[in-house]
Amino acid sequence: MTTKTSKSTPGTIQLKWVRSAICTPLKQKLVVKGLGFTRLNQVIVRPDNAAIRGMVKKIPHLIEIVEA
Repeated sequence: MTTKTSKSTPGTIQLKWVRSAICTPLKQKLVVKGLGFTRLNQVIVRPDNAAIRGMVKKIPHLIEIVEA
């Protein structure tokens, strides 16, 4: 029997940093750093909980949710 492999498991969310945070307010820069991004176009996996969803909601113009 074959198993389906994917980068994200149930209960996780994949995020991609798509726009620079150079001209954004300091609070938005701290949210990007708090999510764990270190470079542009980076894809990270985080748990899908209310805290992460709230951080994503603060900077929807800088990141996007990647569909797996």
